[in-house]
Amino acid sequence: MTALRIAFFGDVVGMPGIRLLQQELGAAVRKHRVDFVVANGENLAQGAGITRGTAEAVFGAGVDVLTNGDHVFRRRQEFRKLQSDPRIVRPANLPPRAAGRGHTVVNTRSGLRVAVVNLIGRVFMDPADCPFRGADAALEALAGQADVVLVDFHAEATSEKMAMGWHLDGRVSAVVGTHTHTPTADHQILTRGTAYISDLGMVGAYDSVIGRVKDRVLYRFVTGMPTTFHLAERGVRGPGLLVTVDGETGRAEEVCPLLLGEPLRRRGAPC
Repeated sequence: MTALRIAFFGDVVGMPGIRLLQQELGAAVRKHRVDFVVANGENLAQGAGITRGTAEAVFGAGVDVLTNGDHVFRRRQEFRKLQSDPRIVRPANLPPRAAGRGHTVVNTRSGLRVAVVNLIGRVFMDPADCPFRGADAALEALAGQADVVLVDFHAEATSEKMAMGWHLDGRVSAVVGTHTHTPTADHQILTRGTAYISDLGMVGAYDSVIGRVKDRVLYRFVTGMPTTFHLAERGVRGPGLLVTVDGETGRAEEVCPLLLGEPLRRRGAPC
């Protein structure tokens, strides 16, 4: 049996997140014998969008495939230059004429073929095609081309993410949620062998409001007035997920949290 160990990370937010990957991802890959790394790159360029420089920085840090989300076209001219890179995908259920690709297949050193599918939700999000039909279409297109299929579902509502997990249970190796920048504690292996988590959280500064400087976000909420959001720099960490997959069956066999950076500091004695 060939086992594949996959590390997933959510939205990498600007240079604080990029620097953490550069500093710690390599050691984590060696320590946990990781074979393949997926991260969400839609917030790489100063918190919104992706550029060639930011993409190459995280690839150099050890990420194998970058997924995206609702900010993927914030720097659309830059993205057009990247759309032919097979290591970069955008949500598959965007309109067919959108730049880029919705899934990719990468050959690993062990010889296993890993497909990565990117989807975006519709609940509390901008309009998009049905992600469930998009998932079905992607799997049909990938039939016979991959040994392991991984799905990043970039969505707001946990109910929509959970529904996608059950929709794809037994048909893919893992469904991971991104977008909210807040990690959830519901990692599990579903009934038919699909690893699942509602949200990986962000690789970024947690002394913040979803990666932005707190006082600017508070000003917006308290006054209702527009303001400029800046990226926070303190409390940088990267919660993620480590999934072990049976390369012959494509089923997840083990799932556990993975953390880069310092853990959250809480007052009082530990439970």
